[in-house]
Amino acid sequence: MSDLIDQAQAQAQPPAEPPAPVAHRPDETPEVRRNTSAVRATDLLALAAAAVGSVALTVLLFVRVAPFDSVLGFVVVTYVLFVALYAVLVSFDENGVAVRDRVTAVFWHSLAVLLLTALVFVIAFTLWRGHRALVHLNFFTQDMSSTGPLQPLTDGGVVHAIVGTLEQITISLAVTIPLGLACAVFLNEVPGRYARFVRTIVEAMTALPSIVAGLFIYATVILVLGVDKSGFAAALALSVMMLPIVIRAADVVIRLVPGSLREASYALGASQWRTVWTVVLPTARSGLATAVILGTARGIGETSPVLLTSGVNAGLNADPLHDPQISLPLATFDLVRSPQPAYIARGFGSAALLMALVLLLFLLARVIGGRGPGDLTRGQLHRRVLASRRDVERMTARRAGPDPAPSDARPPAGHR
Repeated sequence: MSDLIDQAQAQAQPPAEPPAPVAHRPDETPEVRRNTSAVRATDLLALAAAAVGSVALTVLLFVRVAPFDSVLGFVVVTYVLFVALYAVLVSFDENGVAVRDRVTAVFWHSLAVLLLTALVFVIAFTLWRGHRALVHLNFFTQDMSSTGPLQPLTDGGVVHAIVGTLEQITISLAVTIPLGLACAVFLNEVPGRYARFVRTIVEAMTALPSIVAGLFIYATVILVLGVDKSGFAAALALSVMMLPIVIRAADVVIRLVPGSLREASYALGASQWRTVWTVVLPTARSGLATAVILGTARGIGETSPVLLTSGVNAGLNADPLHDPQISLPLATFDLVRSPQPAYIARGFGSAALLMALVLLLFLLARVIGGRGPGDLTRGQLHRRVLASRRDVERMTARRAGPDPAPSDARPPAGHR
């Protein structure tokens, strides 16, 4: 009975009010935001201390201990001591796993810095050696047909090599792009023994030496078919070099297209090749542009295939089908062999132009293939809007239907 009385009293009591929020006093210290950065002050101090200590120990070793004078040896010893000292300093505050992680991070960052330094050095050295020729306008508008080794840089230029490179790489791309993309689609959409055989041949051709490609075109096209040395023959040799690169890279990119997109297209009633044209290739557009860039970079800098199939000339030849036609890599090779400073400057200027041309082609390929899957240009979007308006008008007219015939209208004659 007492338990029932207690329960009745508890139910009769009003519910407890929620606690009032605690007001912060104005003199309280605000909450400090935590630092979520992976870089700490102790890490920076350890890097600085390891760098200073490694340089000091290397100087002591090279000056006081052993009579070493190699610059490369100094750099290598300094780097080894830097990694060792950094591992020791980190071990004072971290465990073994953290030490290995920090040392590995330093190693990979060092490789990235080394590669970037090498790239900057190559570009800067080429521009520095070729700037004496690049500052003259005639370098871009004249050829070397009437220029001798002793004439100044105000005479002569490499316009003949620029025209030859542009024509040869254009012909090569016209041959390589359709064949390479078609072969990559075939390898992915028509699997089988023959596809595996073709993929094996393509993978083997990626390591094909450039001189072999030049000899192949020289033996088949020039000697057997009787075609003269020309820019067209050089373009065929470059196509042999570029084709396996484009096929291999495009094959990998098309493999990455999700299978669900193909299945959705098949479910809507599209055929296999309609699916490839409207789903697979647009989805892999950016990767296919990268594949073309890789192939172009492989072919545009080749020298030996062009030397065997095109020959060397000093004048402008805009006809790729007849007579020798030089290119920028071959002009660079031919000019830097001369002991004359003017020729050497022109050679490095040609190399700088070649790098600028590669950069231009890269930017062009990024503009063409840089849009993501489903992204439309302004013209395509405008056409889609117009097509949608036409569809709305047609469906509205269809819902309205034809005007109903009057009820008292008589049927035509002869109708029962």
